[in-house]
Amino acid sequence: MRKLTFGMNVSLDGYIAAPGDDLSWGVPSDEQFQWWSDRVGATGLALYGRRLWETMSSHWPTADQQPGATPAQIEFAGRWRDMPKVVFSSKISTVDWNTRLVTGDAVTEITRLKAEDGDFMDISGATLAAAASRAGLIDEYVLVTAPVLVGGGTPFFTALDNWVNLTLVETRTFPGGVLMTRYETRR
Repeated sequence: MRKLTFGMNVSLDGYIAAPGDDLSWGVPSDEQFQWWSDRVGATGLALYGRRLWETMSSHWPTADQQPGATPAQIEFAGRWRDMPKVVFSSKISTVDWNTRLVTGDAVTEITRLKAEDGDFMDISGATLAAAASRAGLIDEYVLVTAPVLVGGGTPFFTALDNWVNLTLVETRTFPGGVLMTRYETRR
């Protein structure tokens, strides 16, 4: 059975995007960017909601070909393209870059994917992760918390029907006071 993780950059007040989908507050240090790149390299399957998919796929497929691309950006772009991905959406009709599209029920498909053998799956996108969280499918939460208050936007956590008890399993500090905390779901 595969493990499902939900990890994203988050503001101290709990948002993954500020109002207007502003992500500028979450620009990672070189060390933090390398940590994310290594995580992408280890991911067995990435699950995306439509909005985050559109953000990622508008940049990373060709980021390594842009003037001034750093070695770290080149490495990340290659890892991102190579990583198997599933996009959940009923609003788009095609995907590319080692990706397949699922237009049906996300919870049913994620449950099916979890039952397979393989490396861990990483879920990204607030709406998709919220559905998986409410269904009790997320095994691990990874918060990379920036020391900034954005005051609103897209929350990391959704409203839940029941509490989710967690156990802290790892912490790491990045430059600029960014703190990574990793929690496992207690079942």
